[in-house]
Amino acid sequence: MGKNPNVKQVAKIIPFAQNGDYFFQKGIRAYRKRDLYKARKWLQRAEAMKPSDASIMCQLAIVLTELGDYQRSNELLEDIIEDLAPDMHDCHYFLANNYAYLGLFQEARKHAEEYLTMEPDGEFVEDTEDLIDLLEIEADEAEDYVDGQDHLIVMQENARGLLEKGELDEALALLEQIIEEYPQFWSAYNNLALAYFYKGNLTEARDVLEDVLEKNPGNLHALCNLLVFFHYENNVKEMNKLADRLEKVTPILVEHRYKLGATFGLIGRHELSFKWLRSLQKNGFQGDGTFYFWLANAAYQTERFTVAEQAWSKVVEMNPEKSGTEPWNHMEDKTVEEEEAEQLFHIFQSSTSNKTTVKNVLEQSFVTSTVREFAMFALLNRKDVPVNVVNGYEIASLLNTKQADMIVKEWFDLYARALKQAVTFTNAPAWAAAFSYVWSKGNGYAVTQKELVETYEISASTLRKYIKKVEDLLT
Repeated sequence: MGKNPNVKQVAKIIPFAQNGDYFFQKGIRAYRKRDLYKARKWLQRAEAMKPSDASIMCQLAIVLTELGDYQRSNELLEDIIEDLAPDMHDCHYFLANNYAYLGLFQEARKHAEEYLTMEPDGEFVEDTEDLIDLLEIEADEAEDYVDGQDHLIVMQENARGLLEKGELDEALALLEQIIEEYPQFWSAYNNLALAYFYKGNLTEARDVLEDVLEKNPGNLHALCNLLVFFHYENNVKEMNKLADRLEKVTPILVEHRYKLGATFGLIGRHELSFKWLRSLQKNGFQGDGTFYFWLANAAYQTERFTVAEQAWSKVVEMNPEKSGTEPWNHMEDKTVEEEEAEQLFHIFQSSTSNKTTVKNVLEQSFVTSTVREFAMFALLNRKDVPVNVVNGYEIASLLNTKQADMIVKEWFDLYARALKQAVTFTNAPAWAAAFSYVWSKGNGYAVTQKELVETYEISASTLRKYIKKVEDLLT
């Protein structure tokens, strides 16, 4: 009673748009609460939605600085002053601080002076003048300070950043320029070898390392990279021979211990990996996410489960998106065959995507040599791999072109099982058509043999023959 049935009730719709400004404000609130990892997360989402917003990029750069990611912070700040907002002069102050933290005093001073010129009454004038005074003291006291050192380190950091992002052609060009200007800067040679390797140019990669070791025998980074190459080439004899040599090495420098520990982890010598990485942690080394990943992996593999969980909590703290991807998460309650199929599918997806760099995929432990060979073929264009690897990839490619992701994933389940039975996968179109038929029928999709014969351009008798092969493997 009291309501007029003839009056329509109009619902009020309150729009709630999760746009770039919304995530920017969330990022600002998280930053004010000093929750830097959440601030980074929200600001990165805001940047993705408004990639040309200089205010968002500048705030993200400030957060990245506080998290110690000076390289990425500098990239954002440089983008702002070069392209987006050249009049945002505060960016010069932030750049000056970043370069000072990196020990690049000439670059720091350049940006500090630029800020004072552009903003003589700016908010950070007093802080900038203090910074310049500090830079003069540091420059006077640095005994090994030489002209051009800053320029070299900036180029090297830029090259490393390009490698991380998978921009390999740009990285190669920059590294070759560095080597031309600084022919005894061995770090550039090692990164050049890795760039060639990630492009699949294995001969060039090996040639670069041999050049380094000829000119600078005992270069630990070159030896570790060579060990990694042997691992991916499945050259077990040479890998073990070199690993035995490196087992006797006792490096002093932190970066060498880190490199040795991560390399031993990659090739499966987990006790040695744990030895070096754990020793760094006990001595107060504050590593990055990759450091804690390899420490967690080595600790788990050597049954030091508490250390593994503590290390992994650091990984998630630095990279929240890694939650649920613990090195042991995929190992529990799964057979080697199931894990093999999962890794094969992941590698295949990566080979068809421009969002994943080869470097990120290769920096992991593979469960079997077949998976490693598959990665070499799919990601590095390696030709001298078993024919079943080539055919398995071709069948997946055919299914991926004509079907959905789920069928490709289940193809690798069958593929991993069949490899244990020494099945040979000749006639890729026939295998793809037959698997498509059996999978579609099993999942309630309407498909006829006639359709598949036309799609995959094979004969009806050939299709029936291969359907029997697939069904036999599934039983």
